[in-house]
Amino acid sequence: MNNIDRLIIIGAGPAGLAAAGEAVKSGLNPDQITVLERDSTPGGILNQCIHAGFGLHTFGEELTGPEYAGRYIREVKRLGINITLNAMALSMTAVEGGGAEVAYVSPTTGFIRERGAVIIATGCRERTRGAIGIPGTRPSGIFTAGSAQRFVNLEDKMPGHKIVILGSGDIGLIMARRLTLEGAKVLRVCELQPYSSGLGRNIAQCLNDFDIPLCLSQTVTEIHGNDRVEGITVSAVDENLRPIKGSEEYIECDTLLLSVGLIPENELAKACGIELDRVTGGAVVNQNRETSILGVFACGNALQVHDLVDFASAEAVCAGAAAAKYILDGCRSSSGGICRTVPGARVRYIVPQILDKDAVAPEAKLKLFFRVDNIYRDVILSVKADGKLLKTVKKRIMTPGEMENITLDSKLCEVVRISETLEISITDAE
Repeated sequence: MNNIDRLIIIGAGPAGLAAAGEAVKSGLNPDQITVLERDSTPGGILNQCIHAGFGLHTFGEELTGPEYAGRYIREVKRLGINITLNAMALSMTAVEGGGAEVAYVSPTTGFIRERGAVIIATGCRERTRGAIGIPGTRPSGIFTAGSAQRFVNLEDKMPGHKIVILGSGDIGLIMARRLTLEGAKVLRVCELQPYSSGLGRNIAQCLNDFDIPLCLSQTVTEIHGNDRVEGITVSAVDENLRPIKGSEEYIECDTLLLSVGLIPENELAKACGIELDRVTGGAVVNQNRETSILGVFACGNALQVHDLVDFASAEAVCAGAAAAKYILDGCRSSSGGICRTVPGARVRYIVPQILDKDAVAPEAKLKLFFRVDNIYRDVILSVKADGKLLKTVKKRIMTPGEMENITLDSKLCEVVRISETLEISITDAE
């Protein structure tokens, strides 16, 4: 068994900061915690999210991204936790008996190898043009929505003036509004799927309020221009998401923004041998957010892409408390049986994927997060343990863009302790 007395947190965005704060509140000394942040300031992506809409669940009030991050930054400073900025984690190697060795470099520390329990809070990255393979030339004027957001909000630069957005992710929707307010003309938002992947409130506030059309089942099939984007061709797609011949439409524009999905940043986890979920792209974890390597935890957008930062922070609190307990208990993890969560009909994935039976306390409650695979109205959400129905909930509407969750009370948790599988499924209401 490893004698681990340190906690290394990779990432100082909202998840990493929340995890660090909770680890101290759970009994760790601030000097036992190393927080690594590759940027020059903590706060992560929230520093460029100047719109409101954050914090309603966590703080009971509406905040901007920098305001939300600022709450956690001040709390971390108050607790005496040091953050190593401009620090790049180069590798992570599992250590026999639990935990991992992290190699990192920064201007203040030089090259360092450090062993301890680890929380992966590295966030996510955007899919680029190369990931989706749009045909055509390679002119300037093609940006991910997040890059455009940084240019406008942090660097005071406009990416373009006549803009088409491909993909209806939340960042793309928010940038449609932001660029309109800055004087650009957003011609349309094209979405490959027959439904939007963004929150309903963002469709209403960012598109409908500004008369920006959302064109479903439509994609970009060619980019035109040499030095700069001059226009694009869009096409309708069939039920197999393939372009329909004869539906092509040319749109003159100077900018194409891509909002075509986010991917958990898990290169370190992959290299370390952590089991990854093929659907979420994040680690397979138990209810304590512990990965397949003992003493290594994951949370926030590195685990699953959240639509609300409040949920990412809450998940990080869970990971921070569990990591602290792991260290304070002498690096002991439960060796009991497991209950696997199973996505049933119409459910894409569930987090956590594994429930540690011995870690389910008699008075515990379990919260499961999941997403559906399409838009469903007037349905029944069912939870079954080894095929036996435990709980049903009526839902008026469920969409892929809204993360769902369900809580199992202590009585149902007792059933989990003697079950092998826990299934969540969606059926039509009778």
